[in-house]
Amino acid sequence: MRDHQDLGEFLQARRALITPQSAGLRGGGRRRVPGLRREELAQLAGISVEYYQRLEQGRANHPSDEVLDALAEVLRLDPQEREHLHVLGRPARRRGSTAAVPARDGPSLRPELLRLLEHVTVPAMVLTDRMDVLALNALAKRLFVHGAAARPGTWNLAEFLFLTPAGRDFYVEWDVIAADTVGQLRAVAGRHPDDAELERLISRLRAESATFRTLWARADVEVRTHGTKSFRHPALGTLTFTYETLPLAGDERRRVVTLTPVPDGPTEAALHLLATWAADAPVRTSRQSLDA
Repeated sequence: MRDHQDLGEFLQARRALITPQSAGLRGGGRRRVPGLRREELAQLAGISVEYYQRLEQGRANHPSDEVLDALAEVLRLDPQEREHLHVLGRPARRRGSTAAVPARDGPSLRPELLRLLEHVTVPAMVLTDRMDVLALNALAKRLFVHGAAARPGTWNLAEFLFLTPAGRDFYVEWDVIAADTVGQLRAVAGRHPDDAELERLISRLRAESATFRTLWARADVEVRTHGTKSFRHPALGTLTFTYETLPLAGDERRRVVTLTPVPDGPTEAALHLLATWAADAPVRTSRQSLDA
């Protein structure tokens, strides 16, 4: 994507979050910008103001690991943010790194993987790191009814989340998931700047979703591999699952996601009903009745 401009945007966004007082400086006087001034950050990091200005303006190439580590310390970056900073600071290493993920209509998944998916006894799917849905097992089709009939790779969870009323209603913790999704897409964009499909996706989301634009401007980075999510199923109401994200060996940009019902709750009973529906009849589209 934009290499040095990405680095500058990230530094500027993180700089705005650090107050002078928290950095051990006197706040004093009126401040036109939130957080640290450029000269304050440069001083704390032990680099010249001129060099730091060039970093933020996208005019400095290949900052050293020492400089990036010093900036990360001052900006109080967590491990994911620190890694992202180093990735952005090394654009040459990122180039040519996107071959592992084809276009949305690219090669299909291995038959062995699809058979494995169908033998999983909870909802499971295969996603790219762009959030393209490549495969859903029968239970997942009954859960994610809005995309069950889509061709592999043509339904994208980020587009569903931000650009459709159904997406906003489907995710119970919509605000949290929206922020996490933007953070994940920013992390992926940093690692894979040559991914034209990803660039088109982000451009569309920024153009069509004010919420996405606001969250993107925060430059947060997020990589969630497990947790809990709740969904509003059109026939069964609110269902809550724990999810696990499992990377595919030798295929770093695809992953299997499994959804296990939280124990001792209504979701377990609902899963049995979903399994019955999946066994009795092929999945219908989201506009059709789900009555068994």
